[in-house]
Amino acid sequence: MTPKQFYIGGELQSGSTTSAIRNPYNNSEIAHVYQANKDQIEQSILSARLAFKITSQYSSYERSEILHSIVLQLKQRKEEFAQLITAEAGKPITFSRAEVDRAIATFDIAAEEAKRITGEVLPLDVTAPTKNKQGIVTRFPIGIIACISPFNFPLNLVAHKLAPAIASGNSFILKPPPQTPLTSLLLGEILLNSGLEKKTINILPTSNENAEMLVTDDRIAMLSFTGSAKVGWMLKQKAGKKKVILELGGNAGVIVDKTADLSHAVARCALGGFGYAGQVCIKVQRIVIHESVYDQFEKEFIETASKIVVGDPLDEKTIVGPMISENETKRVESWVNEAVSQGAKVLTGGTRNGIFYRPTVLTNVKPEMKVCSEEIFGPVVTLEKDSTIKEAVDKINNSKYGLQAGIFSNDFRNIQYAYKHLDVGGVVVNDYPTFRVDNMPYGGVKDSGFGREGVKYAIQEMTEPKLMVF
Repeated sequence: MTPKQFYIGGELQSGSTTSAIRNPYNNSEIAHVYQANKDQIEQSILSARLAFKITSQYSSYERSEILHSIVLQLKQRKEEFAQLITAEAGKPITFSRAEVDRAIATFDIAAEEAKRITGEVLPLDVTAPTKNKQGIVTRFPIGIIACISPFNFPLNLVAHKLAPAIASGNSFILKPPPQTPLTSLLLGEILLNSGLEKKTINILPTSNENAEMLVTDDRIAMLSFTGSAKVGWMLKQKAGKKKVILELGGNAGVIVDKTADLSHAVARCALGGFGYAGQVCIKVQRIVIHESVYDQFEKEFIETASKIVVGDPLDEKTIVGPMISENETKRVESWVNEAVSQGAKVLTGGTRNGIFYRPTVLTNVKPEMKVCSEEIFGPVVTLEKDSTIKEAVDKINNSKYGLQAGIFSNDFRNIQYAYKHLDVGGVVVNDYPTFRVDNMPYGGVKDSGFGREGVKYAIQEMTEPKLMVF
């Protein structure tokens, strides 16, 4: 098959090496993609610098119109994108279609926010010597945004980097994930027809070693990275003086108190814990249930988990498809087996079939077990008991991560306590922590990251306030 080319300055380019892209479900080769070398990355930086001179002068109307064009084109090619996401990521088709809808919303929100990048007028006559002085504060784009995105949301997580960059007048260089670059390259076709300055369109599949140029080069104004905590914090150390946004995942916890609607909590936690084989950074991993309702919750949760459809991602009934690779499936298997050897009990699941791992529920777990302390990124959920809201919150906070958490409760005092004391970037009430709407501030604390995504909040990160005194 003819290898897929990549974009430098809006022009298709070839490389000296290629990488095979395989369908996780059946291991078939679906494409070969050229890989960019260091010289080509240097070309992309030069192109993005030239582009910034143009994009930084776009009016808010022009930026908004470009983004509206992207929205229109995505709507016209929704199924094409969904099928491609399922083919290269193994994501169940229902979730792939939902991701395309979310990406459309992300670009649409950005088109609106492009017209709402405001400043303020400051009275500076606050002392006798500054009488008759006033100030105007305006936000300006900062330059080239280096974007490094993960495999699990190959369209919408890319959109969360490119849409605010375009809305704020910045240029960008995108390194798509090695497992799922085809969606980014297809998006490049849409960008080319959007009215965006061509030199801005730099989409380069490349090795992690080569991509470090984007992290260390002082001509890059910001690094926006989504991925593992280990890699993210290492890149931040190498980033020098540039701005950095890190979204690094977590091991999301859920509290279920004695006033909760248990059937609702069970259904949402099962979907949040096992959907897309748990390959979501805010997927439900740890559930802490009040002792008075624990037995009923456990019984219903096991029944629900055991009925979840596992199989072909193109089947619309499938909830759990293949994991991204057999190595990842074996890793999840090893973590569960290790937990069992340390005293954990498997209530359902706990078995691997090639690249599939059955939805698994564990109890009798300890905080130091990897299934509790690390990000499992697989279809595994742990159950624990608590006797008070304080105990529940303390158990959720006993983690090096702090991205999002959920609480199912009809007791406003417990909800308020959880909101005030949970050490996370977001608390979701009466729904799973896997909830995300694309205009909300999204990010975490501790090892879960640095800075915030969500279009409006990313725009703030991608701009600098400048003061004029008169």
